[in-house]
Amino acid sequence: MPAPLRRPGPAMNSDVIITCAVTGDDTKVTKSPHCPITPEQIANSAIEAARAGAAIVHIHVRDPETGAFSMATRHYREVVRRIRESRVDVLVNLTCGMGGYLCVGDQGLGDTPAAGTDFVSQEERMRHVIELCQEGLYRPDIATLDCGSLNFGDGNRAYISTPNYLRKGAAILRDLRVKAELEVFDTGNLWFVGQLVKEELLPAPAFIQLCTGIPYGVPADTGHLLAMVNALPAQSVWTSFAIGRMQMPWVAQSVLLGGNVRVGLEDNLYLSRGVYASNAQLVEKARGILEAMGARIASPAQARERLKLH
Repeated sequence: MPAPLRRPGPAMNSDVIITCAVTGDDTKVTKSPHCPITPEQIANSAIEAARAGAAIVHIHVRDPETGAFSMATRHYREVVRRIRESRVDVLVNLTCGMGGYLCVGDQGLGDTPAAGTDFVSQEERMRHVIELCQEGLYRPDIATLDCGSLNFGDGNRAYISTPNYLRKGAAILRDLRVKAELEVFDTGNLWFVGQLVKEELLPAPAFIQLCTGIPYGVPADTGHLLAMVNALPAQSVWTSFAIGRMQMPWVAQSVLLGGNVRVGLEDNLYLSRGVYASNAQLVEKARGILEAMGARIASPAQARERLKLH
């Protein structure tokens, strides 16, 4: 008797959405001479990335004086305004990840919360998106939800995003008619994304970002990524990234498994060993890899259609 046929694996994606994560929140990024800090610099870097081929730009903002991360609506407003007024077509994706860090002390509640804690309510994490949508002029197309709690690196810092916080965040974005990008840092996060889909808190298709290589989330290796791809909700649109030197290999890896890609200074500072990159250069390098593989680069209009942004 012949052996049973194996279930076919994911097929390569031939029309790839490139996301550029422009600056992030980590102070380590500021050591790059290309790291944008002021709203004008962030907007200009996003515009350059879009011209290089990014259909989506993922935006954090920083305090223009110190370079530290900021949650101020005025900085987000200026970035989005400058992008829109440039007339460059690109989807704007604003982070809602700030405000989730909890640093604990070594003595339990006796010295907790410790220095470095910025923990606030889900509404406060999303205040800039809520205010921009209420104002109406500079609405984002997409905003992020970090879909679970995580030991964020070594030490005593954790990122806290509980099921009920996420339900509230998903409902806020649904009501604002802003697409949720569901950032998945570990396999349990993806399990909960499936729960949000079941509870009809996410307008179809679910837009999922598989984030790999961040200590101590899911490792950046093919086996873990394939396991998550095989567990994705039906009809979802997904992308993935890896940090550091794995950023460009992950461009090929993600597309081979049917996904889209993310590059940018938030995740990697270098074009090659010891050579600092700009966001546009990272997008151009990713584009070269994709086109050498025979893939096409999706336009912002095509990305809108696939994500059902109307």
